[in-house]
Amino acid sequence: MVMSGIQVRSAPADVSTLTALVDFPDTSPGGIAGVIARLVNTGELAGGDRLPTVRELAGSLGVSPATVSQAWQALARAGLIESRGRAGSFVRPTSPSRLAPRMRGMAAPNDPVRLDLSRGTPDPLLLPALGPALSRVSARAETGSYQDVPVIPGLAAVLARSWPSQAESIMVVDGALDAISRTLEQLVRFGDRVVVEHPGFPPFLDLLDMLGAEAVPVRLDEHGVVPEALARALQLRPVAVLLQPRAQNPTGASMTPERADELARVIRSARNVDGLVVIEDDHSGLISTEGDVTLGVSLPDRVVHVRSFSKSHGPDLRIAALGGPGALVERIAARRMLGPGWTSRMVQTILLDLLTEGSSIDAVAEARRQYYTRQRTLGDALRARGVAVAPTDGINLWMPVLSERSALVQLAAAGIRVAAGSPFLAASEATDAPNGPRGRAEGDFVRVTVGVLREGTEEVADALASAAQHLAAGGY
Repeated sequence: MVMSGIQVRSAPADVSTLTALVDFPDTSPGGIAGVIARLVNTGELAGGDRLPTVRELAGSLGVSPATVSQAWQALARAGLIESRGRAGSFVRPTSPSRLAPRMRGMAAPNDPVRLDLSRGTPDPLLLPALGPALSRVSARAETGSYQDVPVIPGLAAVLARSWPSQAESIMVVDGALDAISRTLEQLVRFGDRVVVEHPGFPPFLDLLDMLGAEAVPVRLDEHGVVPEALARALQLRPVAVLLQPRAQNPTGASMTPERADELARVIRSARNVDGLVVIEDDHSGLISTEGDVTLGVSLPDRVVHVRSFSKSHGPDLRIAALGGPGALVERIAARRMLGPGWTSRMVQTILLDLLTEGSSIDAVAEARRQYYTRQRTLGDALRARGVAVAPTDGINLWMPVLSERSALVQLAAAGIRVAAGSPFLAASEATDAPNGPRGRAEGDFVRVTVGVLREGTEEVADALASAAQHLAAGGY
């Protein structure tokens, strides 16, 4: 490491040198983490440098080992350091990748395969045609000005009529992940806790790591988040709950209105969570076979609901709507004005046309039917072969396998690619590990994007079942 001209490489960091040359004015976990983070950010601690041991630094600073351990955990969650077991903790080397760690784990290799079921994207053949929409809107497309309203009135009216609850304010953003990211940035400070689903969507975990927040995993059943698990998580006083009400990615679980009411009651009865906000990612929206559901009916002042149109109308439109408490939405909109400002009104006009024109509405309805049929057909075929998969909503299926690595290799040999399950897992054995219909305390999983499976279901089911090694029924 390099500090004030002193270089120490390929050896344990000298704790006396570290504490002598670097001031630690705040010896709380956050204060210690902040000092180390600044050294990494300025390059005084470089990728690959070894840090002092927890006990060494704790003794030098006069704090408990638990205090330093918490600082190290925060730095690891933020992606700045990594543990290498008995070898110690090291500054994480910088990666040239444009993807965050768990997103890298989801990314498919570039090598071609016969059938790619790994990407979690909609079937392009089931998206409504953009050409006619572009022709129809070209006559009324306007570039507008900086002063125009951020959401065009016609789209605002359609969104308000279709929203699953009374939202004080609705805005348009550049996709669901943009909405989630901007909402979390308004709520989360370094060290805060956020409740997440386990298993859940990997980019959410990457976002929390980048914000320096701690993910609190809660298990799922066939109706989503389990109320008892949420009640336990709320005892840790999180600032937000991040959930997917329909077609949960990766499990395909959808909440019922009764489950939404149960979760709302749990939140209302919890202590010391007065500022808690629930963020709902309805990413599959109009292609979901389940009806609208939200905690916003019971908790209108606490819920930010996000609806994406990527899977129903096209990922490259990059458009989603966000609705919730007026003050919070206004803060998100104000911050956005210092960046992109607004989502292209031309793109909004295209979406409005797709949401109101008859043939586009019919195309989305047909896509919803096709996805349902593909899910049910493959699910039935796998269950007939002894693979315990649950009936699911949306385009993904969460399949138990005896060994993730073995399953990926076997399927690759058959020309089929699926997504590894490990990036979706938020919990360790010490947390609220999953049990019940959507997860188990033991065993591995893979995610299969059923939505792009147009034909050859029986052949694919044979390959998947062989890779899963026929786990016993009930081991979801």
